[in-house]
Amino acid sequence: MNTDLGQHLLKNPLIIQGIIQKSDIKPTDIVLEVGPGTGNLTVKILEVAKKVIAIEFDPRMVAELQKRVQGTPLQQKLQIIYGDVIKVDLPYFDICVANIPYQISSPLVFKLLSHRPLFRCAVILIQREFAMRLIAKPGDAMYCRLSINTQLLAKATHIMKVGKNNFKPPPKVESSVVRITPHNPPPPINFVEWDGLLRLCFSRKNKTVGAIFKSDATLKMLEDNYRTLCSLNQIAVAEDFNMKQKVAEVLEESGFAERRSRTMDIDDFLKLLAAFNKENIRFA
Repeated sequence: MNTDLGQHLLKNPLIIQGIIQKSDIKPTDIVLEVGPGTGNLTVKILEVAKKVIAIEFDPRMVAELQKRVQGTPLQQKLQIIYGDVIKVDLPYFDICVANIPYQISSPLVFKLLSHRPLFRCAVILIQREFAMRLIAKPGDAMYCRLSINTQLLAKATHIMKVGKNNFKPPPKVESSVVRITPHNPPPPINFVEWDGLLRLCFSRKNKTVGAIFKSDATLKMLEDNYRTLCSLNQIAVAEDFNMKQKVAEVLEESGFAERRSRTMDIDDFLKLLAAFNKENIRFA
């Protein structure tokens, strides 16, 4: 199945106008557009923004886009970066608008959310299934590590569904437009440490947290981290120290031993991480 939306050009003017409206672009804004294609959306953004910086990987699309604005007043407002958006250094921008291939959806979302200074919002056109994962809540079938990581860093809102026939050629999957607004200021958290906990918990999200933390590989990793931390901070480790017992105590005392990751929200995971960190147990 071809899920690469980046190869399918958006043609419906009503959808294009809807994306423009939901982006709330001001005349002073610099807009980053990812995957402009032949420029159906680009020219509409250029009409309302101060400047558009378009990142395009396909040299044929770059040539088409340059040709489209050549000799018009819009030409001076458009800057094209030819390259892979995941690999290039992102410039300053106020708003991001993107029609992105499925395989780069997750890395692009987190590249955007780690960008500084923070932008105002991103309005992205993505595969429906990925969109549903971004906005899923605890207990939803689609709720996963992607859901909670995105919602820790931003507010994700489903804007509209976009049917296959709005593209040329039509893809084999349904699409959606999602608006992502970063939390400003960002949460004061070690994201690598946080994500290390989530990787474990969502590796088997239907099992109890207690069962997940009984794995020999997990306990060894945590004990290695613990001993390294203690060594660096000159903390003595008791001769009879037992990581399995320590983890069980943390889970029982914090009340998470019988909980399941698929039903836990951001506050739950923050409390769980704090309970482990209090005992010098680290995940990264």
